[in-house]
Amino acid sequence: MNPPPLPWIAPHSPVETFPDVHTALRDPDGLLAAGGDLSPARLLYAYHHGIFPWYHAEQPILWWSPDPRAVLLPHDVHISRSLRKCLRRIPFAATFDSAFEEVVSACATPRKQQPGGGTWITPAMQAAYAELHRLGHAHSLEIRVDSELAGGLYGVALGGVFFAESMFSRRINASKIALVCLARQLQAWDFKLIDCQVNSAHLAHFGSVPIPRQQFLERLDRYSALPGRHGPWRFDAPLAF
Repeated sequence: MNPPPLPWIAPHSPVETFPDVHTALRDPDGLLAAGGDLSPARLLYAYHHGIFPWYHAEQPILWWSPDPRAVLLPHDVHISRSLRKCLRRIPFAATFDSAFEEVVSACATPRKQQPGGGTWITPAMQAAYAELHRLGHAHSLEIRVDSELAGGLYGVALGGVFFAESMFSRRINASKIALVCLARQLQAWDFKLIDCQVNSAHLAHFGSVPIPRQQFLERLDRYSALPGRHGPWRFDAPLAF
């Protein structure tokens, strides 16, 4: 039996035009719909409802809501003994929102693990998240060593939830340092959840856990309604590990 056709969202249709996430495919896990656009309103609506875009340049926009969902709790992020030594040994500087577009561009660099060595962070995606950043919803974290950008990450914040999108390293452990710096500051700001979308061995090393989609949606509904931190981010104080 052939699977049902994937729901199509017409570009510039109302942002609410998403199927119920519980109708997402099981294979590939979480594929929900295709089409639409990457307007700020549609992206924010999608994140509020546990949906995110992920596609390659030759594809239409694809929207996903996998089950289970990988999450990190900011106060439970695990720092290994070797990484803790690295945090104390490397003279790094961590900043927020000082080089958003450069971080996204670095994350978009083709990687061997991507199909065909490509990237899912297309020019259209880069432009869309740059606009979310301009509007105060998307944020980057930069790790610099000797004043050079060594690694970082970016994502979207809604209320007490941070949706981590991608990270990169130009020096060993730089993306790991970025993640633990993010978690430490989010913990201080009383953020409740870091959405990692799909679990991996790398994320599990930091304590990520897969939870049922329905449980994720219930937490998202509660936590995204909390007071957020809109606009440019800054660290409250130098971090200590």
